[in-house]
Amino acid sequence: MLGKMWEIERLAGLDSADRTPESICACVAKIFQVRETEVALLELSGRLLNFLYPAELKTAGAIPLSSSAVAARTAQTKRAELFNGFTQVKHFSVFELVKLGNGGLDEQVIQKLMSAPVLARNGEVIGVIQVSRKAPRPAAAGPDFTPDDLRKLQSVSRFVGRLMARGTGMAQASSG
Repeated sequence: MLGKMWEIERLAGLDSADRTPESICACVAKIFQVRETEVALLELSGRLLNFLYPAELKTAGAIPLSSSAVAARTAQTKRAELFNGFTQVKHFSVFELVKLGNGGLDEQVIQKLMSAPVLARNGEVIGVIQVSRKAPRPAAAGPDFTPDDLRKLQSVSRFVGRLMARGTGMAQASSG
């Protein structure tokens, strides 16, 4: 329990000038010991989920809430989910084809994924945060996510919800 609180405090330590999608996702990557390109933050705008992070996905398109995408389902159900066999889950693989960071594609596909809704104080969905483990094959993707990891992501998503609600919209903060 103490470890979880410390991690949330690490996020809380972001000063207001540093509450960008990039800095938030960098903290989340450290908490879950994944690469920064394995964290995604989406903001709900109308009936679409738009990527705030990674930056390369901002222009790759939006995810309609009505779609079968995992992020859309997370927003619709307001439930966090975890998939340690993600390649078997029907999802929008088009976003995996976008080159992220300097690493190139290297056949890095999402093998494991956690997805959690980002909620405003009133319980409305304002976004989705996802943490993944990418690798060419499942055995190379590292350890499975655990139910405890999912609980930790839910705590992190609540905090991210407070940060997103406090700003005038994260999209503006990250574009300037």
